[in-house]
Amino acid sequence: MNTRQLQHFLALIETGSLSAAADAVHLSQPALSRSIKALEDELRVSLFDRTNRRLHPTPFAMEYLERAKRIVFDEREGARTLGLMKNGAYGPLSFGLGSSVAIDFLASLIQQLLAFGPGLRIQAQVHSTDVLLDALQKEKLDFFIGDVGAAAIYPELAVEPLYKCNFGWFARTDHPLAGRKDVRIEDLRQHPLIGSGYISEILTLKMAHLYGMQLPIENNFAASTNNTETVHNLILNTNAIFPTTYLAMLKLLREGAVTVIDVQPPFELDLTLGIVTIRHRTLVPAAKHSFTIIRSYFESVQKEIEAYL
Repeated sequence: MNTRQLQHFLALIETGSLSAAADAVHLSQPALSRSIKALEDELRVSLFDRTNRRLHPTPFAMEYLERAKRIVFDEREGARTLGLMKNGAYGPLSFGLGSSVAIDFLASLIQQLLAFGPGLRIQAQVHSTDVLLDALQKEKLDFFIGDVGAAAIYPELAVEPLYKCNFGWFARTDHPLAGRKDVRIEDLRQHPLIGSGYISEILTLKMAHLYGMQLPIENNFAASTNNTETVHNLILNTNAIFPTTYLAMLKLLREGAVTVIDVQPPFELDLTLGIVTIRHRTLVPAAKHSFTIIRSYFESVQKEIEAYL
């Protein structure tokens, strides 16, 4: 048995089709069939039932699946570790983060990383946690900064919680509702409400319960976007109101351009941001240096935001 056979096995599991799996691993169908048959002979079990021109995984295949994934992963990681040592171990570095963090922190993070390793090659993606989670699981990222609660359910991922978010309803400082006490959802609905574009199912249900919103939650908003810069422009130039984290509004809070509407009940959700990685995966030194910078950033942000609460 070799890892190429296991790769063929995994491709066949994923596609469910001999032709599609053959294309994925760049083999002819007969060659792929021979590889799977050789693996079955060595394991002394039948891995696929061949019926109706399709291959259906047997219980033996499903039992063996996670072990096969680990073996392939370990071999790939072993080669990757040696490559890092051979090439100076600086990079490349690929990571992701949400728009609310990126608008305040991404440029500074990249600047500090380039100072750390002048030859470093960086790829930074700005997406919501669900997109970044998928990219990390496909090993397209070394890590991402996002909702650790959404990642913690996957045993193959490791999370480091760093920052518990505070939420509020934000509008420009001269908004008609600015300064009013005990504002209710009915008052908010007199103005355009902007959604964040991404919110986990748990947070969606909590928000709907707090404010009597109907599901799906996006139907309660005039517009939704996960681009924080766009939201900033809408808030400053219209009567739009945005329910979000203080972190997402930090730039405008510093400038005194936005205020927090006194909405009742208070906007309290449980969202913790942090670093998400693949468990047991070897990280380049630049990634570990990134973690030091990220930890320091969230420590300083926590102290700064406390002044606005």
